Amino acid sequence: MNNFLIAPSILAADFARLGDEAEKILLAGADVIHMDVMDNHYVPNLTMGPMVCKALRDFGVSAPIDVHLMVSPVDRIITDFAEAGADYISVHPDATIHLDRSLSLIKSLGCKAGLVFNPATPLDACQYVLDKLDLILLMSVNPGFGGQVFIPTVLDKLKTARNIIDNSGFDIRLEIDGGVKLSNIADIASAGADMFVAGTALFDEDDYFKAITQFREQIEKGAHQSLSKKPFKQ
Repeated sequence: MNNFLIAPSILAADFARLGDEAEKILLAGADVIHMDVMDNHYVPNLTMGPMVCKALRDFGVSAPIDVHLMVSPVDRIITDFAEAGADYISVHPDATIHLDRSLSLIKSLGCKAGLVFNPATPLDACQYVLDKLDLILLMSVNPGFGGQVFIPTVLDKLKTARNIIDNSGFDIRLEIDGGVKLSNIADIASAGADMFVAGTALFDEDDYFKAITQFREQIEKGAHQSLSKKPFKQ
């Protein structure tokens, strides 16, 4: 997988004109719309539900919608988001009693399945479900609020996750979410991420096109650095 996806989090968008905001950021070069779904139970905040996803589809958003479920229990809401038009649905291993069942449910509904790891959560849970994954999402902040500061130790975790994916033989994206901004995105790309969630770092900018263009330049810089570090194989 050699392309990079930018996935603006609409948690940081203007909710009074959400459809326009999504359309504007996509026209500026974003690839995916990211939805941070919080239930005031698994995390200490309450954000949006399936109706927002459906509203974006009804508005005319045709780009992939990436739904991150910070919800417990999670299985019921998986079906609701699939029916509302989600493309990616990601769950936390500690938010479901039967992880294999939850991932299988996502796949059975025609969506791509993701597994999310909080900063202090080990990657062990992915070992036996790699065949069901399209996405591994690493949180680089503790989930629950937007606008937090990136936790640097997640860079090493990204490298470990990249090795797991590369050695698995499966086509799995490696996504990062939390505190992603222009000053650190090159290091994040160098560590192995290929899908980048950003909220305030994009939606707080006046010029979305300029912000995304600068992001891509830094991503390519980081990816090139990563390739240059790999030993030459004869």
